[in-house]
Amino acid sequence: MPDLSNFASAVGALLKERGATVAVAESSTGGLIAASLLAQPGASAYFRGGAVVYTREAKQRLAGLTDADIEVERAATETHATLLAKSIRARMESDWGIGETGATGPTGNRYGDAAGHTCIAIVGPQEKVITIETGKSDREGNMWAFARAALDLLEEVVGAAK
Repeated sequence: MPDLSNFASAVGALLKERGATVAVAESSTGGLIAASLLAQPGASAYFRGGAVVYTREAKQRLAGLTDADIEVERAATETHATLLAKSIRARMESDWGIGETGATGPTGNRYGDAAGHTCIAIVGPQEKVITIETGKSDREGNMWAFARAALDLLEEVVGAAK
């Protein structure tokens, strides 16, 4: 199992250096993105809040999505990840928002995505969204891989922002 204390150290330091804040709406990572960010000393300087939005009800209550928002495009898509990131960013009034939605395994999701599929969006002064396919059915392994990818993407986008 990866060590949370090292998982987000670089991006945590970058956020503190920039005086930037972040909020997280994550689904298939089950809170690992937020936990990794919070494992860093001084996380209160940059972490605004997070939500595990694994269900439709959680997306509505915690991320503030409406039925119309959710119907724009199904979960586990880049569009849905971007919607989650934008919503949590606005709701938490943070500089950056992370949205993650996918299928960890051991089987795929009801939409036909294979285990190991996720979409991750970073929204802020700049935006970037990616799709990851690990090709693996290892549920916990995929959760860690997705969290790592989200933190790496956040570091890339925040680092590139002026």
